Amino acid sequence: MREALRLAAQAAEAGEVPVGAVVVKDGRIVGRGFNSPISRHDPTAHAEIAAMRDAAMHIGNYRLVGCELFVSLEPCLMCVGALFHARIARVVYGAKEPKTGAAGSVFNLFTEPRLNHHARIEGGVLAEECGKVLSDFFAMRRAQQKSQ
Repeated sequence: MREALRLAAQAAEAGEVPVGAVVVKDGRIVGRGFNSPISRHDPTAHAEIAAMRDAAMHIGNYRLVGCELFVSLEPCLMCVGALFHARIARVVYGAKEPKTGAAGSVFNLFTEPRLNHHARIEGGVLAEECGKVLSDFFAMRRAQQKSQ
């Protein structure tokens, strides 16, 4: 999760919402990503998607069987769908996302019995630290808007 937080800081430096993610296989990071939808003009450029794309390239397969994803913010519906398609085995997230979270905050797709894949989910890892990165970013944004 520390590496995901480091990547979230990179996103913030680029003016993106600070979310970072890593894919781990057999204890090694095989994929990294951070939010970049603004700079890429791409609504799918979430940290989880970027990390899975990176991992898939490194592994040589779009199925990330046996992999775990660590992300600083609870995944949204789009990202959970991609995690399921990739066959990620376990998802660990930091801060809850009360507006769009799909791992328990708004929806919990991880417990939906009609879906053909399920991953283990663990939330709240370094939650305060992950949440602070986000709240600091948005406080800075609000202050910038006031001064303009």
